[in-house]
Amino acid sequence: MDVLPDRVPWFVAGPLLGLLVVGLYAVANKPIGSLGAYIQTLSLVRDRRAPEVWRVWFFGGVLAGGALAALLRGGLDFGLGYGLLSAELPLPLLALVLLAGGTLMGYGARWAGGCTTGHGLCGASVVSPGSLAATAIFFATAIAVTFILHAVTGGAL
Repeated sequence: MDVLPDRVPWFVAGPLLGLLVVGLYAVANKPIGSLGAYIQTLSLVRDRRAPEVWRVWFFGGVLAGGALAALLRGGLDFGLGYGLLSAELPLPLLALVLLAGGTLMGYGARWAGGCTTGHGLCGASVVSPGSLAATAIFFATAIAVTFILHAVTGGAL
């Protein structure tokens, strides 16, 4: 039962995210950010400290929404593949690349004071110089890595 399309078109997802950001600022004067939601949820689980409850609900909603979307697309599909990258790299190297990339993203997000969502959506929308610089670096890095992968794989990626 394929109820959902493969991807939501950018012209639908973009305005919805924009409305979400504006709505959250209007209601709670808070920025939205995935890293903040993750950290708040982790602090609740680890330390039993009182988090910002709405961030925990946001984190849970992202997980539940992802699971629901997967079910509507035909079921959860757990595998070791990672798109075209897994076709080009053997599994041990792929795991190492993804672990290194995830670790760098995590440290970079903490060092930058927020995640790509927080800086790109919220910080850029309020014209924060730090967020604009961080978002520019995110995009420049993604473009550079894409060119490097394209060159290394002979155009396969």
